[in-house]
Amino acid sequence: MKIDFEKMDGLVPAIIQDATTKNVLMLGFMNEEAYKKTIETGHVTFWSRSRQTLWTKGETSGHFLNLVSIKNDCDNDTLLVRVNPVGPTCHTGTDTCWGEDNETSPILFLTELQDFIDKRKKEMPEGSYTTSLFNKGINKISQKVGEEALETVIEATNGTDEHLVYEASDLLYHLLVMLTAKGLRIEDVAAELQKRHDPNWDKKRRQEKAKGTMK
Repeated sequence: MKIDFEKMDGLVPAIIQDATTKNVLMLGFMNEEAYKKTIETGHVTFWSRSRQTLWTKGETSGHFLNLVSIKNDCDNDTLLVRVNPVGPTCHTGTDTCWGEDNETSPILFLTELQDFIDKRKKEMPEGSYTTSLFNKGINKISQKVGEEALETVIEATNGTDEHLVYEASDLLYHLLVMLTAKGLRIEDVAAELQKRHDPNWDKKRRQEKAKGTMK
């Protein structure tokens, strides 16, 4: 990877991002020596402009930034460094240098679960419930989605919130399996919902229908 250290007198900005939560944790600067030490040790190392020396994040506090990956930007002069942080990142004790909590949004797990289901479909390991669903085919999978939808409705009308969440989770899981069986992903559904969020979406649909472009 070619990094242009010359534009800023031997330094490049290094944006530090949590590899799991995708939150930006801090901004530091690296020179070539700091970059090489980061690669060699797996602990993110910066160049301190105030002290004019290398410093490895966590070397005194134990709050290391464990390297996951480094990417260069289009101009080769800014780094995106993805890490697994150990403890808070900021010297003030906060998770980020902006005082934000570095929490994982549970909604991100849907993509992780989709990836897991895709992997199951590809590998089809024996003894897996997901594998057994794929083996039964799309008709049985669709039937299972219908059953879970009915159970979710029953809990919504006559059950408890706890049971509703449980049944809705079953419904969503089987929906993901059905999407995977059809070669689709949850992101396709999210993209459709995002499109519908456009204030002009319904107007556009009516116009298309009037022109005969929709059936």
